[in-house]
Amino acid sequence: MTKEVQYNNEFFFTRLMYESGDWDADQRMPSNLLHSIVEYTTIPVNTTENIVSLSSEKVYQAPFCYMTGHKLVEFTSEEKKVFENYVRRGGFVFADDCNHDIDGLFAKSFEQQMAEIFGPEALVKLSNDHPIYNCFFEFDGPPTTSQELNGWGDDLVHEYLKAILINDRIGVLYSNKDYGCEWDYDFRNKRWYKTDNTRFGVNIVVHALTG
Repeated sequence: MTKEVQYNNEFFFTRLMYESGDWDADQRMPSNLLHSIVEYTTIPVNTTENIVSLSSEKVYQAPFCYMTGHKLVEFTSEEKKVFENYVRRGGFVFADDCNHDIDGLFAKSFEQQMAEIFGPEALVKLSNDHPIYNCFFEFDGPPTTSQELNGWGDDLVHEYLKAILINDRIGVLYSNKDYGCEWDYDFRNKRWYKTDNTRFGVNIVVHALTG
């Protein structure tokens, strides 16, 4: 029996721990993004990162899940089942490639996992006028990261994100842009930025909760 995704009155950031790969990259990113949600929105926030095994039914309690890494993504059969059920029953996963590389191991293996779970055509380019880009702050597409501008990874600026849509709702948002590294710093250092580069993360969370 599949379970409905459960929500409570407080937003909490859930990182998915999967058996393959390095799921715990970008360790300062969650607290930085949570600080931005507190600063810019009225969403009630639990400021402690929630780490949950992808094979656990605790995943169904999460309003928002994050997964990342550099290495191979090869889900177990139980991880595949939970991932699919979570997404199909209303969950939201933001998957971000730490390599910033469309030909890297994480990118190729994650996309293969999505094809096996949801079908080979399920992961599609997200249009740059999608509501996720204007649901809170205004963007004309996915913001460029310093990793892209510095030529890290594949030396490309990725002009779009990809997504798996379930009944026109984003179930999986997939980025090759390495936002995790972009936001992986102590939130107190934001004062050195002319523009807070975590603002798009706020859009992602707001859209996950309302879209």
